[in-house]
Amino acid sequence: MVTVINYGMGNLRSLQNALIHLDTECRIVSDPEVIAASDRLILPGVGSYAKAMSNIEKSGMRQALEVAVLHRGVPFLGICLGMQLLSDQGEEGGVTNGLGWIPGHVIRISQRENVKVPHIGFNTARFSGNHDGLIVGLGDECDFYFLHSYHFVAKRQEDVIGVCDYGSDIVCAVRHENIVGVQFHPEKSQSNGLQLLLNFIRNF
Repeated sequence: MVTVINYGMGNLRSLQNALIHLDTECRIVSDPEVIAASDRLILPGVGSYAKAMSNIEKSGMRQALEVAVLHRGVPFLGICLGMQLLSDQGEEGGVTNGLGWIPGHVIRISQRENVKVPHIGFNTARFSGNHDGLIVGLGDECDFYFLHSYHFVAKRQEDVIGVCDYGSDIVCAVRHENIVGVQFHPEKSQSNGLQLLLNFIRNF
């Protein structure tokens, strides 16, 4: 059973449809008690970092997530904003403290020649490091769909398992122990995204 967390900021239905396509039992949950007792968690997200953290704090989900992920060690996948919230701090919507599970901060993508903000569309992710079974059947380079204006700057290189080129290398996947985050949207990335979700369910 995969628990998809509803904190008012996620693209929930497309993710749910992708999981159903993979014949995976899933549920969309906003109850902190259910989240705390879950065996596998996905935190999607679209929108402002500050608003997302406010919703998580006010709902009691932060404590529930810490019980499940930090204390019980259940597998956790953060998608897009859900990955960014793993950081110590983000600046979108005003400087705000995040979950602090993977050291780093989230800043706006620099506007440069030939680089448009937001970053929209398919781009190639290059994987390395300790990604375990997350990219089985995908190889070290494959395309995923991106939609974001802010990006994760990690403090520890060992937490970075994927980057993509968008004017310069930006982090698109992080991992620490049972926690993994991806900046792209696997639920919108066709066969590659479905394979990554399946790998998280089966192998991670």
